[in-house]
Amino acid sequence: MIEEPPLLTVTKDRRRPTEAQIAAFRGVPTGFVCDAMDGSGALDAAISPIGDGRDIDCVVAGPALTADNRPSDLLATLAALHYITPGDVLVGGASGHQGCAAAGDRVMGMLKNRGGAGFVTDGPLRDYAGIVKVGLPAWCTGLTPNSPFAKGPGSVGGEVTLGGRLVRTGDMIVADRDGVVVVPFERIDAVIARLAHVSELEHALDADVEKGFCDPLEITEMIADKRLVEI
Repeated sequence: MIEEPPLLTVTKDRRRPTEAQIAAFRGVPTGFVCDAMDGSGALDAAISPIGDGRDIDCVVAGPALTADNRPSDLLATLAALHYITPGDVLVGGASGHQGCAAAGDRVMGMLKNRGGAGFVTDGPLRDYAGIVKVGLPAWCTGLTPNSPFAKGPGSVGGEVTLGGRLVRTGDMIVADRDGVVVVPFERIDAVIARLAHVSELEHALDADVEKGFCDPLEITEMIADKRLVEI
């Protein structure tokens, strides 16, 4: 017989990036962050800005506080509100369940009241007009009016798997209209160190394209040294 789990499990000893580390990601496009991680780090494209970012400025950079919920449940997400540090991005896992909302406008309002910077989930949200009124950046898989339950069990402050990636509390979340990127806590400094170089390369290429550059593969040179053969 399986023993009944506790209703909620909360990890209180949580790592968190420094304010300087957090600031280093503010205003940085998600594409730059992925490039600094060798082209990876983004959650599945199904997790996108609510309303495609039409009505809310969906841009955020902050530490993850995770809430791991069972399908159709949001008890851990509600509990996580108590543990929010201002600037945190609440990552509310819904076990990928699409049959009901992972949260709605009241949860977004309470998260904003606690100082949360944004919300990320692998489920839909509900109460779009109310969420727009709250104005908190949010990323989800879509919208549904179906309601979740709050029965548990769930966990807060540990880790959650969503969008094809493992997210641990303290990882950096960098998100914009292109999507959500997760920077593992252990890699934060290494990624920050690479961001300046990535930005320099990106801006240089932008300038070249504006001047008319249109041959990124240098086809003529590839033909000359036989890397490319025309038949």
